Amino acid sequence: MAGVNQVVRVPVALGERSYQVVAGPLSDTLPETLAALRATPKVLLVSDERVAGLYADKVKKLLEQCGFSVHLAVVPVGEEAKSLAVAGRLYDQAVRCELDRKSLVVALGGGVVGDVAGFVAATYLRGLLFIQIPTTLLAQVDASVGGKVAINHPAGKNLIGAFYQPKAVLADVAFFDTLSERDYRSGLAEVVKHALLDSEARLQWLEANHERLLARDHALLQEVVAWCCAHKAGVVSRDETEQGERKHLNLGHTFGHAVEAWGGFNRWTHGESVAIGLVAALKLSVKHVQCPAALVARVAKLLEQLGLPAGLPAGETYDLQSYLHQDKKMLQDKIHWILLAGPGDVRICALDKNESVAELI
Repeated sequence: MAGVNQVVRVPVALGERSYQVVAGPLSDTLPETLAALRATPKVLLVSDERVAGLYADKVKKLLEQCGFSVHLAVVPVGEEAKSLAVAGRLYDQAVRCELDRKSLVVALGGGVVGDVAGFVAATYLRGLLFIQIPTTLLAQVDASVGGKVAINHPAGKNLIGAFYQPKAVLADVAFFDTLSERDYRSGLAEVVKHALLDSEARLQWLEANHERLLARDHALLQEVVAWCCAHKAGVVSRDETEQGERKHLNLGHTFGHAVEAWGGFNRWTHGESVAIGLVAALKLSVKHVQCPAALVARVAKLLEQLGLPAGLPAGETYDLQSYLHQDKKMLQDKIHWILLAGPGDVRICALDKNESVAELI
């Protein structure tokens, strides 16, 4: 196991768009990344109100020590930042900063910041240089890797977006020390997802180590970030634009995105919604691809041990069907669900969009 001061590099092999996820102390990894990048001196540093208060000064100082002139742009906390209005304000700031096509956009924050900053980087002047500095567990193990950038539409999550790869992802587990308990646990949902997609051995490892995960053991977390990123990097390198295998990474997200949208993007976090979606996908897997019912119970237990919901609260009426109809994976009136016959045994199952999801709640 690597120590937390040891830099771990995970390659994302995409030909001329290849880059590395570099896990280690930011004070070491950022200067060496910038030295190799050869960007022009102006940087748009994008963060949200919470993260900027904690880390913007530190990152700004590191950038300035490397010879960059830094303009800080602060966006709202949460999914409301992923809007055309917020993207428009970032474009305005890019104009005022006089960014050119070799200028750098740095995303400092969680998945939301990475999405909106990456969307602006992808579209302003038809593409600026882009670095991700993810500060949440969810972003380090999943959202920051693979080049998906997007903003939301009132009809659904991530409906406006692009594939745009960063030049590097710099993952420092020390950021996790200031995460709220809810935000930290939300990231564990994506860790469970990667384990389910990987193998029975990974799932058993999580079951055995859930207490150390909850304790935020840095050495363990650096190992988790590395293997989750390695798993995702392998998938992305084989299928960058989600024509086949990369669709597997949407496990739990079809139902989860509907839950998020139904809750107005503020009742449940993305990770909580994915946790609910994982159990829903496994219930659907029992029905359609002979998944053992015992796996549903195992995963529900693990999620609950990690402080995550395994289902929606009883006593309410949930109208999720209309939100499922907005799913990006729907083709010709069929929703392409990602299901599991078992850990590591992934199936894509096209089901009629009007098939009832009542039994999944």
